[in-house]
Amino acid sequence: MPVAWATLRRTWTMTSRAYPWSYAVGCLLTGILTIGLSYLALHAIGGGTVAADFTARAGGADYLGYIAIGAGAFMFTVRLLLWSSKALITEQRQGTLGALLVAPAGRLPYLLGFTGFALANTVVEVGLLGGFAALLGITLPACQPLAALAGVLALAFAVFALSVVLGALMIVAGEAHISQNTVFLAVSLLCGITFPNSYLPEPARLLAETLPVTSAMDVLRGALSHGAGLADLAPRLLTCLALGAGYLLFGLLVLPAAERRAIERSY
Repeated sequence: MPVAWATLRRTWTMTSRAYPWSYAVGCLLTGILTIGLSYLALHAIGGGTVAADFTARAGGADYLGYIAIGAGAFMFTVRLLLWSSKALITEQRQGTLGALLVAPAGRLPYLLGFTGFALANTVVEVGLLGGFAALLGITLPACQPLAALAGVLALAFAVFALSVVLGALMIVAGEAHISQNTVFLAVSLLCGITFPNSYLPEPARLLAETLPVTSAMDVLRGALSHGAGLADLAPRLLTCLALGAGYLLFGLLVLPAAERRAIERSY
């Protein structure tokens, strides 16, 4: 806990002095454009109605609510992954990875500290996106607060688990942009962000089920759009937690070897 808290405070201090506005504005604009263009498409092209197959696959006809939840969750995922997965490669680029490895601090608390800061930072940005959606009249009338909170926590855990694996890959490969953008693309296409993944072919749906973000999205949508309670969402919630635990365990197991490889390449 002291390591996580110290990392959070250090990151907060550093970021407050030089906040990466380009990342924040870029992610926020992506969400705003996704919701805004969907609003225009629904009313200017679709006549305010959606196809029957979308209603059947999504479990309802609230297209804009579906898009707003997906855009908010995708922004949450991207921002959390950007902060958490790039923690170690940032240390590597700054030349401080070696000092971090010999410091008497566990890697998991260090990464949790980064993630804690990222959560506080990301919640504010997603809140701004929610405010934009509210200005367009998008509401979530069937929201179940407790189940929604469980969905947000499940999504945070799923993204953190993915970030540990992605962070190990980044320091081994010595690059961040290709690997992180590949993950973002996979999540946006497979996990039901802007359309139900039942539209995808069977192999893609099976691949989607191996990502914990998919089941976390099901929990979020069930709680926010369909009024489902924790009891109804328990199977998907447990699936998300089990997959997230598997990714986290795998990431923590391969991280020491990834760190050794990164140090060997540096000298």
